[in-house]
Amino acid sequence: MKVSDFFENSKSPLISLEFVPPSRGSSVEKIFKAIDYLMDFSPKFINVTNHPSKVEYREVDGKIVKVPLSKRPGTIGLCAAIRHRYENVEIIPHLVCAGHTKYRLEDILIELNYLGIDNVFVIRGDPSFDEGLSSDKEGWQYARDLVKQISSMNRGKYLYPIENAVSTDFCIGVAGYPEKHYEAFNIHDNVEHLKEKIEAGADYIITQMFFSFDVYKRFVELAREKGVKVPIIPGIKPVVNIKSVRKIPKKFFVDIPQDLVRAMEDAKSPKEEWKVGISYMAKLVDELLNYGVPGIHVFTMGRGKSTHDLLKAVFGKQN
Repeated sequence: MKVSDFFENSKSPLISLEFVPPSRGSSVEKIFKAIDYLMDFSPKFINVTNHPSKVEYREVDGKIVKVPLSKRPGTIGLCAAIRHRYENVEIIPHLVCAGHTKYRLEDILIELNYLGIDNVFVIRGDPSFDEGLSSDKEGWQYARDLVKQISSMNRGKYLYPIENAVSTDFCIGVAGYPEKHYEAFNIHDNVEHLKEKIEAGADYIITQMFFSFDVYKRFVELAREKGVKVPIIPGIKPVVNIKSVRKIPKKFFVDIPQDLVRAMEDAKSPKEEWKVGISYMAKLVDELLNYGVPGIHVFTMGRGKSTHDLLKAVFGKQN
């Protein structure tokens, strides 16, 4: 079922989750255990992230060679495994522009279509500042370009002309940045680029994490003013210790409200930090629900307990 249909037909906000694939060489069982722990909350869909390959130097057969290497491969395989194991949950693989040619992306989309996957989530993929990012001149520079490619396949138009080509029918999600993407000139420029992705064919938006209701509200109001009418689902990350809070601004380019920082710093123990973080994020989710958001999307980072405690704090008991 398409995510757009979920939002169109639902009378109450939906819960959705996001997981990262296991690191290279690790087991998928930890992911299954986390999902098992959260299934009582009836998530409607689960996103599985995709990470662009980074150029690294490795010793292979006694020689130092340059190789594109993904630390967390297996997005499609994990999607298939989750779908096989769990009923009544839609699976949404992330598609990343970086590191892929447009021809390879078409092949991936064909594979997803064969698997019966109806939804995809499109991101550009950002390089880290200390590692190179593998790229190709036949790839896409922006997420909107990949959205256009998928929209074309939905109309039966592939990269090579094919007679009587079967149309795909993907529902397309894209990312939104309430505090603006770090490359945007300002929030208005940020929303203009978001609008381009919607005009290219995207059906809904999941936001980057944020920690202030006013940030989301302002972002939605500006998007609506500029003609963006699709659902805008807030992305929420549970924070349960000051160590992780300190890392977030550098990695994700978002602000942490001072009252959250002070409360976490004043906590006397890890257990108290956990309670402070869950309480703060539960209050934020309550504000969002009262505002009338179409759903709550939780970035689990593969950890089930903090997500479970947050959802339990908001909804009281499992659905």
